[in-house]
Amino acid sequence: MAETSNAPETVTCTIDGMEITVPKGTRIIDAAAMAGVDVPHYCYHPSLSAPAQCRMCLVEVEKVPKLVPSCSGTVADGNVIHTQSEKALQAREGVLEFYMVNHPLDCPVCDQAGECKLQDYISAEGPAMGRGKEPKRVLGRDDFGGDVLFYADRCVMCTRCVRFMREVAQDERLTVVQRGSRAVIDTFFEEGLEGNLWADNIVDLCPVGALVSKDFLHKARAWDLDRTPSVCPNCSQGCNVRLETRDNQVMRIKPRPNAEVNDHWMCDYGRLNYEWINRGARIEAPLVMDGGRHVSVSWSQALTRLADALRDSTAGVRAVVSPFAANEDLGTLRRVLETVGGGTGVFRCETGEEVPLPGFPTLKLRTDRAANVAGAEAFAFTRAGGTDGTGGIDDVAGHDGVIFVLGDELADAPADFGSRATLFVYVGQFLSPAARNAHFVLPSTTFAEMEGTFTNVQRRVQRFWPALQVPGMARPAWQVLGVLLAGISEDAQVPGTAAEAFAALGAVGAGFAGLGYDDLGAMGRVLPQLGALAEAGD
Repeated sequence: MAETSNAPETVTCTIDGMEITVPKGTRIIDAAAMAGVDVPHYCYHPSLSAPAQCRMCLVEVEKVPKLVPSCSGTVADGNVIHTQSEKALQAREGVLEFYMVNHPLDCPVCDQAGECKLQDYISAEGPAMGRGKEPKRVLGRDDFGGDVLFYADRCVMCTRCVRFMREVAQDERLTVVQRGSRAVIDTFFEEGLEGNLWADNIVDLCPVGALVSKDFLHKARAWDLDRTPSVCPNCSQGCNVRLETRDNQVMRIKPRPNAEVNDHWMCDYGRLNYEWINRGARIEAPLVMDGGRHVSVSWSQALTRLADALRDSTAGVRAVVSPFAANEDLGTLRRVLETVGGGTGVFRCETGEEVPLPGFPTLKLRTDRAANVAGAEAFAFTRAGGTDGTGGIDDVAGHDGVIFVLGDELADAPADFGSRATLFVYVGQFLSPAARNAHFVLPSTTFAEMEGTFTNVQRRVQRFWPALQVPGMARPAWQVLGVLLAGISEDAQVPGTAAEAFAALGAVGAGFAGLGYDDLGAMGRVLPQLGALAEAGD
């Protein structure tokens, strides 16, 4: 009896002279992308339905009498497809000419300039001269509510925004009103986009600058921005994002595709909550308490004196950590705590309402408003004050032994926090009144200034990369604590890179021993021993 194969049925076709084999049912535009061929398009998006209405993606298929819209047509076995034939090019040129009949020539003041598909396609394949003689229609600007402005003159009626709100957000606040040349995108009656937490995704979807963000309006030009792959720090979902920066400031946050985490989307809370990353007044040099005041010293002096103090200490140790700290930071601190005799550690996390994206329900604005709650728990740090995250550090505040604080600003801690401690070590970015009691203040970087990993609610470990320059003498906390660990332990080696710091996490964090840093890639990997817990908790 023949064995039944589970392999998907495939078809073989030729695209622009290249033979390619793809799963049966693959759309022509996707097959072309697999062959490295970019077919111009507007209305098509891989996570939305394909209405084939922009007519930009027309291609010629041999033995088919008409041009085929590649966003809706599927590949058949033996197809010979031409994306650059004379017929296809002529059709696209005609479509672009029609788009330019009413499109305003306001590229110098348009936020989309530099990343506009209409600019790109007109430059590559558009007509040399337009033939329109009638005045362009003028529709003006409309405030859709929330963070979204609509410039109707620029709209090419791709309807991506309407389809996103209908299919993914499942909140039909946008529609096409009127018909023919009078057609325009509009909201229903007086109801705008206020209150919908996913509305800013339509700004990402718009290919021509008809929909723009109020937050980013006229803030920077696209070609001035540096783009760094990262992970959204604002909740435990861990959306894959790009930090777009200029002049060492985050200008905006955009989603980065990851089918397992956030597809192409992200919530407005995470997208717009970035000003804290640009905050000034940072700690820029190591400080040591001397005669009741802090004195700046070199790193070698600070860590040598701290290592001597820890080796001589016999008191118990307690810690407060931040769920915004990287896995490498938290794991290295846990190793330090175990080296000096072990100790308890807590973290505090702001919480809020959980809001799912109906059309992609695994994506939610999570209850925990910090990126690395799961990472803190993996290294045996517990939530302070129960699930509401309030209070819970009073026992640490009055501890008379050794106190470590990692990343928590202690903004709402009592002014005498740590005043009874025999040794109080603060590793962080800002010197609050409570942090001023520390015997050692060691400046550390934020996630945006370092390389490292977060663990999201699915127990997926994901990498992020440095997007901003480090202020002053600040260093990643894993590096600072790694040098300290080497000073108090004969077995520890100083980690020289984030990869080396990650490799050491297996000794103190369940599941991390089964992961390699390079294996994480750009999309991350689920902790081997905790994957089942993630599925159960989702």
